[in-house]
Amino acid sequence: MKFEERLSDRDAWSIGDGCSAGRVLDLLSTKTVFLVVRECFYGTTRFDDFVTRVGASAPAVSRALKQLKAAGIVAPVVYREPGSRARDEYRLTEAGEDLLPVFLSLMQWGDRHLQDGRPPLSFVEAGTGRPIQVRVSAEPASETACDDIEIRVHPAWDAASGAP
Repeated sequence: MKFEERLSDRDAWSIGDGCSAGRVLDLLSTKTVFLVVRECFYGTTRFDDFVTRVGASAPAVSRALKQLKAAGIVAPVVYREPGSRARDEYRLTEAGEDLLPVFLSLMQWGDRHLQDGRPPLSFVEAGTGRPIQVRVSAEPASETACDDIEIRVHPAWDAASGAP
Protein backbone atom coordinates (compact mmCIF):
# COMPACT_ATOMS: atom_id res chain seq x y z
CA MET A 1 0.00 0.00 0.00
CA LYS A 2 1.06 3.54 -0.58
CA PHE A 3 -0.06 6.73 1.14
CA GLU A 4 -1.36 9.72 -0.76
CA GLU A 5 1.18 12.58 -0.88
CA ARG A 6 -0.18 14.56 2.09
CA LEU A 7 0.11 11.44 4.29
CA SER A 8 3.55 10.37 3.08
CA ASP A 9 5.36 11.90 6.09
CA ARG A 10 4.39 9.30 8.70
CA ASP A 11 5.88 11.40 11.52
CA ALA A 12 3.58 14.34 10.70
CA TRP A 13 0.29 12.66 11.54
CA SER A 14 -1.35 9.97 13.66
CA ILE A 15 -4.85 8.58 13.79
CA GLY A 16 -4.32 7.40 17.36
CA ASP A 17 -7.53 5.99 18.86
CA GLY A 18 -9.39 6.73 15.63
CA CYS A 19 -8.04 3.58 13.96
CA SER A 20 -10.93 1.34 12.95
CA ALA A 21 -8.77 -1.80 13.13
CA GLY A 22 -7.80 -0.90 16.69
CA ARG A 23 -11.44 -0.42 17.61
CA VAL A 24 -12.39 -3.81 16.18
CA LEU A 25 -9.57 -5.42 18.16
CA ASP A 26 -10.86 -3.67 21.29
CA LEU A 27 -14.30 -5.14 20.61
CA LEU A 28 -13.04 -8.65 19.80
CA SER A 29 -10.46 -8.31 22.57
CA THR A 30 -10.39 -11.88 23.83
CA LYS A 31 -10.36 -15.32 22.28
CA THR A 32 -13.65 -16.03 24.05
CA VAL A 33 -15.37 -13.02 22.44
CA PHE A 34 -14.18 -14.04 18.99
CA LEU A 35 -15.19 -17.68 19.50
CA VAL A 36 -18.67 -16.61 20.67
CA VAL A 37 -19.01 -14.71 17.37
CA ARG A 38 -17.80 -17.83 15.53
CA GLU A 39 -20.45 -19.89 17.28
CA CYS A 40 -23.13 -17.36 16.35
CA PHE A 41 -22.16 -17.85 12.70
CA TYR A 42 -22.32 -21.62 13.26
CA GLY A 43 -25.89 -21.27 14.60
CA THR A 44 -25.32 -21.45 18.34
CA THR A 45 -27.85 -19.32 20.24
CA ARG A 46 -28.13 -20.60 23.81
CA PHE A 47 -25.83 -19.75 26.68
CA ASP A 48 -25.06 -23.32 27.81
CA ASP A 49 -24.23 -24.28 24.22
CA PHE A 50 -21.80 -21.34 23.94
CA VAL A 51 -20.07 -22.49 27.14
CA THR A 52 -19.74 -26.05 25.82
CA ARG A 53 -18.69 -25.17 22.27
CA VAL A 54 -16.32 -22.31 23.09
CA GLY A 55 -14.67 -24.27 25.91
CA ALA A 56 -14.61 -21.26 28.24
CA SER A 57 -16.05 -20.76 31.69
CA ALA A 58 -19.63 -19.57 32.13
CA PRO A 59 -18.45 -16.21 33.56
CA ALA A 60 -16.13 -15.66 30.57
CA VAL A 61 -18.92 -16.45 28.09
CA SER A 62 -21.30 -14.20 30.03
CA ARG A 63 -18.80 -11.32 29.83
CA ALA A 64 -18.31 -11.94 26.11
CA LEU A 65 -22.06 -11.91 25.43
CA LYS A 66 -22.51 -8.72 27.48
CA GLN A 67 -19.68 -7.06 25.54
CA LEU A 68 -21.11 -8.14 22.19
CA LYS A 69 -24.62 -7.06 23.22
CA ALA A 70 -23.37 -3.62 24.33
CA ALA A 71 -21.61 -3.22 20.97
CA GLY A 72 -24.74 -4.17 19.03
CA ILE A 73 -23.19 -7.35 17.62
CA VAL A 74 -25.71 -9.73 19.22
CA ALA A 75 -29.24 -9.17 20.46
CA PRO A 76 -31.08 -11.25 23.05
CA VAL A 77 -34.29 -12.98 21.99
CA VAL A 78 -36.50 -14.35 24.77
CA TYR A 79 -37.58 -17.99 24.65
CA ARG A 80 -39.35 -20.22 27.15
CA GLU A 81 -39.39 -23.99 27.24
CA PRO A 82 -42.49 -25.55 28.83
CA GLY A 83 -42.19 -25.59 32.62
CA SER A 84 -39.11 -23.36 32.65
CA ARG A 85 -38.49 -19.67 33.20
CA ALA A 86 -37.97 -17.32 30.27
CA ARG A 87 -34.38 -17.18 29.04
CA ASP A 88 -32.43 -15.39 26.33
CA GLU A 89 -31.04 -16.73 23.10
CA TYR A 90 -28.45 -14.61 21.31
CA ARG A 91 -28.68 -13.79 17.62
CA LEU A 92 -26.36 -11.80 15.40
CA THR A 93 -27.59 -8.33 14.49
CA GLU A 94 -26.98 -6.77 11.09
CA ALA A 95 -23.70 -5.37 12.49
CA GLY A 96 -22.81 -8.87 13.68
CA GLU A 97 -23.57 -10.38 10.28
CA ASP A 98 -21.27 -7.73 8.77
CA LEU A 99 -18.39 -9.42 10.64
CA LEU A 100 -18.68 -12.42 8.29
CA PRO A 101 -15.86 -11.32 5.95
CA VAL A 102 -13.64 -10.59 8.98
CA PHE A 103 -14.34 -14.04 10.41
CA LEU A 104 -13.87 -15.81 7.07
CA SER A 105 -10.68 -13.93 6.20
CA LEU A 106 -9.10 -14.93 9.52
CA MET A 107 -10.19 -18.53 8.95
CA GLN A 108 -8.82 -18.42 5.40
CA TRP A 109 -5.47 -17.05 6.58
CA GLY A 110 -5.27 -19.68 9.34
CA ASP A 111 -6.18 -22.44 6.89
CA ARG A 112 -3.39 -21.36 4.57
CA HIS A 113 -0.65 -20.67 7.12
CA LEU A 114 -1.38 -22.66 10.29
CA GLN A 115 -2.99 -25.94 9.25
CA ASP A 116 -0.27 -27.73 7.27
CA GLY A 117 -2.62 -28.04 4.31
CA ARG A 118 -5.29 -29.80 6.39
CA PRO A 119 -7.87 -27.27 7.64
CA PRO A 120 -10.79 -28.91 9.45
CA LEU A 121 -13.58 -27.05 7.68
CA SER A 122 -14.34 -25.59 4.29
CA PHE A 123 -16.91 -22.92 3.50
CA VAL A 124 -18.74 -23.27 0.21
CA GLU A 125 -21.61 -21.64 -1.61
CA ALA A 126 -24.55 -23.88 -0.71
CA GLY A 127 -26.11 -23.97 -4.17
CA THR A 128 -22.96 -24.61 -6.20
CA GLY A 129 -20.37 -26.06 -3.81
CA ARG A 130 -17.88 -23.40 -4.95
CA PRO A 131 -15.37 -22.43 -2.22
CA ILE A 132 -16.01 -19.11 -0.48
CA GLN A 133 -12.99 -16.82 -0.72
CA VAL A 134 -12.36 -13.42 0.85
CA ARG A 135 -10.35 -11.20 -1.48
CA VAL A 136 -9.17 -7.60 -1.68
CA SER A 137 -10.40 -6.27 -4.99
CA ALA A 138 -11.06 -2.96 -6.68
CA GLU A 139 -13.78 -4.58 -8.75
CA PRO A 140 -17.28 -4.93 -7.35
CA ALA A 141 -18.04 -8.53 -6.52
CA SER A 142 -21.27 -10.26 -5.66
CA GLU A 143 -21.78 -10.91 -1.99
CA THR A 144 -22.74 -14.26 -0.53
CA ALA A 145 -25.15 -14.10 2.39
CA CYS A 146 -24.45 -16.08 5.54
CA ASP A 147 -27.49 -18.28 4.88
CA ASP A 148 -26.06 -19.20 1.47
CA ILE A 149 -22.86 -20.68 2.93
CA GLU A 150 -22.52 -24.35 3.77
CA ILE A 151 -19.84 -25.53 6.19
CA ARG A 152 -18.30 -28.87 5.29
CA VAL A 153 -15.55 -31.07 6.62
CA HIS A 154 -12.50 -30.19 4.52
CA PRO A 155 -11.51 -33.20 2.37
CA ALA A 156 -7.82 -33.02 3.39
CA TRP A 157 -8.70 -32.97 7.09
CA ASP A 158 -11.29 -35.70 6.70
CA ALA A 159 -8.75 -38.05 5.11
CA ALA A 160 -6.05 -37.25 7.69
CA SER A 161 -8.22 -37.47 10.79
CA GLY A 162 -10.89 -39.99 9.93
CA ALA A 163 -13.55 -37.40 10.86
CA PRO A 164 -17.21 -38.32 10.46
